Amino acid sequence: MLGEEDGGAQLQCCATVEQLNTSGQATRRQVIRKASVVLGRNEFNEIILRVHDGKIPQNYRLKEFKLFTKFAREGKCTVKLLPENTQVLLSNCPPDRLNLFLKTLSIKHQARLSSKPMTDREKLKAGLPRSFEAISPLQQKDIQKINELRSKVDPKGLVDRTNRTVAGTGQQVKRSRCDTNFSPSKGNPSKKPILCLPSRKLSKEQAAVLTAVLSGRNVFFTGSAGTGKSFLLKRIMGSLPPKSTFATASTGVAASHIGGTTLHNFAGIGSGSAPLEQCIELAQRPGVLQHWTSCRHLIIDEVSMVDAQFFDKLESVARSVRRSTEPFGGIQLIVCGDFLQLPPVSKGKEKASFCFQARSWRKVIQVNIELMEVRRQTDQSFISLLQAVRVGRVTEDVTTKLMDSAYHLIERDGILATRLCTHKDDVDLTNENKLQQLPGSARVFEALDSDPALVKTIDAHSPVSRLIQLKVGAQVMLTKNLDVARGLVNGARGVVLAFESGKHGLPRVHFLCGATEVLKPERWVFKSGGGIHLSRQQLPLKLAWAISIHKSQGMTLDCVEISLARVFESGQAYVALSRARSLEGLRVMDFDPRVVRADPDVLIFYKKLRKERLLMQASMDDFLGNSNKENPW
Repeated sequence: MLGEEDGGAQLQCCATVEQLNTSGQATRRQVIRKASVVLGRNEFNEIILRVHDGKIPQNYRLKEFKLFTKFAREGKCTVKLLPENTQVLLSNCPPDRLNLFLKTLSIKHQARLSSKPMTDREKLKAGLPRSFEAISPLQQKDIQKINELRSKVDPKGLVDRTNRTVAGTGQQVKRSRCDTNFSPSKGNPSKKPILCLPSRKLSKEQAAVLTAVLSGRNVFFTGSAGTGKSFLLKRIMGSLPPKSTFATASTGVAASHIGGTTLHNFAGIGSGSAPLEQCIELAQRPGVLQHWTSCRHLIIDEVSMVDAQFFDKLESVARSVRRSTEPFGGIQLIVCGDFLQLPPVSKGKEKASFCFQARSWRKVIQVNIELMEVRRQTDQSFISLLQAVRVGRVTEDVTTKLMDSAYHLIERDGILATRLCTHKDDVDLTNENKLQQLPGSARVFEALDSDPALVKTIDAHSPVSRLIQLKVGAQVMLTKNLDVARGLVNGARGVVLAFESGKHGLPRVHFLCGATEVLKPERWVFKSGGGIHLSRQQLPLKLAWAISIHKSQGMTLDCVEISLARVFESGQAYVALSRARSLEGLRVMDFDPRVVRADPDVLIFYKKLRKERLLMQASMDDFLGNSNKENPW
């Protein structure tokens, strides 16, 4: 797998080279399933696109060309070379790498346009030997040069116009042989925002996880709430080829956060309680079998809610349907979650076992990494309080702080605290009653679903309801990241100020971060069983007088009120408290230290994990120490 050191100038993907006739139809076609695509420069410093099949490289000079990037988010892109009437279709590219590749190509090409090209006569006179050198990585000076050019003049190149499409999303439609589906977006490049290099880098721990994943190992990574597990998971997904990577989670809400499906949907074996032979039969149905056979990388998020029996059943099914004796049938597993958060749901009186207690766990998982750096909260004393609650330790100081928080006045600008509840029924009742108490009639916003017959499946995956009722004064919460820089993130709290005039009557919402925004419908796309894509278009809002602890996973809440009296599971109190961004924005009602519990089996598991990490660190230090003695230079 490729690392960051090539600076975005190289891709490993499927490449299709097509020769086109005058009407744009392909007359000759070559498909290279495992192609190496490299951006480089020739002896005249011209940009070259090299497509290598492992035997003979094909070089294409990028002088006049068009980029079609509507499906870049799905790892697809087309480069059309205009004078040659040739196009190179790239597919199954890791999306993040493709994005960086396109940005590198765009910026280097524009920088090249600012210098005078050599004439054919000058090239002949130069008499230089043929050469090819990979293009240098993008640097801040490249960005500055392009931003200066953009502010002065509208560049002549066609590449820049497509950058907007690279960052956007495109509905997946069947690609035609000609390029009609690949129109670049229209727009004035000079009006584009100033370019910059990505600012948020991975921490050392996060980088170690990504390296382990890209080396092909089966990885479990964990960490307390707010350590950037979801952020890292998205980076991992963007670094793997889309066709063979399946993103799943234990619940529909968690799956929607990562744009995946539930683990049960992927597996196609129902609850997994049936005998193994029956589960194998279920997994061999058309559609389901295709998942199992084409999957090379399986991501499982919120693994704490997957029980051991189901995990073992999956492992056996994988080996059987893939006809492989390797653990999990040779599928690479990337597993993420915090076992000190929500546990698996118990069936009947019997307590469910955690995933790490599965017979196959140690055989399957090769690398365990715990993320230690908390990024959600910045107040060190609040972080320490949460870490104590996470492991079920309630000191006098923790008790005092949480009991004192009952008097925190956290309401501001008409935005009330969101109450986190342990039971869904309490949530629905609270929100309905509070909405009814507001004066005036409610506005109803109905979702546009891709398949109304599958509304139950869409409901299970969607973070927004099919019907949303709002009034002026309604307490609401954003359910999607709209503008992270301005604080309009998933979980941001607001209040409805008014409705716009016109037939849609969209709500104008004032948020705690200070922004006031007219909210338009957003689109969510989900994968259901059999690989079908479903979608829901709806306002990115939900009523926020109350929300359940389960539904709050993955959210950061600005002002939150918690009643822990009815906590019934280990880790539930910790999940609720760790949603708060700060202690000042938290109000805990009726705090009782007895509700703070951590499962003893999980504590033992984490203790072993840390012990193994320290032993590994010590042996690595010894190795490095000895090698330094042997090699004093």
